[in-house]
Amino acid sequence: MDVKIKRFILGIVTSEHDLTLATIRPDGYPQANTVSYANDGLVLYFGTMRDSQKLKNLQHCNRISLTIVVPYVDWADIRGLSMGGTAHVLLDDASESRHAAELVARRYPAALDSPPPGDPGKIVFIKITPQIVSVLDYRKGVGYSQLVEVTPGDLGR
Repeated sequence: MDVKIKRFILGIVTSEHDLTLATIRPDGYPQANTVSYANDGLVLYFGTMRDSQKLKNLQHCNRISLTIVVPYVDWADIRGLSMGGTAHVLLDDASESRHAAELVARRYPAALDSPPPGDPGKIVFIKITPQIVSVLDYRKGVGYSQLVEVTPGDLGR
């Protein structure tokens, strides 16, 4: 991946806090949810409840699509990302779950002050690994987008 485009992508990933995640329900319908996330380079992490529909969807099909948009006032300023990739449910990976929890806690310290009702063990962390990114930057012209493939070497900072 070109260094300049990677810097642009990381700039959006690190500056924004919410993404819209699209998953596939077991009945075939798509489902979109807004989630807050943390990142380690281009790898994204978020927590969800063990009984959430998102988790059921990801256990059924781990292919995802997501968007991250920078707030804008004028269409000529639209910047954002659309990513396609895979989601890995971190149920059996204690080390990766701890890493995800640390990243989320660092980015959202208040999250530790308000654990889910009942049992904090109700939270499961999800790791998203992007495989393709569509970069939107209307400052280069309305409708401008660039499709970028992500290789394993691109994932880090």
